[in-house]
Amino acid sequence: MTVVLYHNPRCSKSRAALQLLRARGIEPKIVEYLKTPPSRAELEEILAKLGLEPRALMRKGEAIYRELGLDDPALSREALILAMLEHPVLIERPIAVAGARAVIGRPPEKVLELL
Repeated sequence: MTVVLYHNPRCSKSRAALQLLRARGIEPKIVEYLKTPPSRAELEEILAKLGLEPRALMRKGEAIYRELGLDDPALSREALILAMLEHPVLIERPIAVAGARAVIGRPPEKVLELL
């Protein structure tokens, strides 16, 4: 089974999720999403696998979230997706994907649900 980990090495939760996978003998394909953001198709696929709408995948504590007024309930799904594509720091992390399933690693142990 291939596990893809959307990872930010500066994030303790992301590092912990990676460590948990490696401790179980799984070397995930690592995507440093701040350097290599997901494409629109990849982001849509991740949302579908998570069963979430875009706002649920956003880091609401980021300054850019407030600056762009992304808490406005009138914003469309499209507007939220475009914001994440333009500002990948808004994407919650870590995200682990395996086959047709995905989880947000918060807490990091959630990634083990994919195994």
